[in-house]
Amino acid sequence: MKHEKLAPFAQQKYLSLESFKKDGTGVRTPLWFAEQDGTIYVYTLANAWKVKRIRNNPHVRIAPCNMRGTRKGEWVEAQARLVTGSEEQLGHQLLDKKYGWQKKLGNLFSRLRQRQRAVIAIAV
Repeated sequence: MKHEKLAPFAQQKYLSLESFKKDGTGVRTPLWFAEQDGTIYVYTLANAWKVKRIRNNPHVRIAPCNMRGTRKGEWVEAQARLVTGSEEQLGHQLLDKKYGWQKKLGNLFSRLRQRQRAVIAIAV
């Protein structure tokens, strides 16, 4: 992780993504993530509320956390954007590599249930 603000995320499995409602209320979600060249990639269901919140307001905060969302470090201010095409594929490839069979099993279930997924790129 090249960016100094990303150092707390090295060797972590989860990050807490806080996106903001229109009234400014933050909503936190623990997510798997992968990083390349200072950009963090996460994925979620395309119809998830966090996707709608990020479309309305790209400002987010991230922090390392455990699988239940309990923070393990300080919040870092960031910008999030939905990605498509080759960058979306890159995000999935990085996540597949990091999480192995667990992510691939999730991929299979998403295909079987015909669930659309979204990849979010996060820059600090």
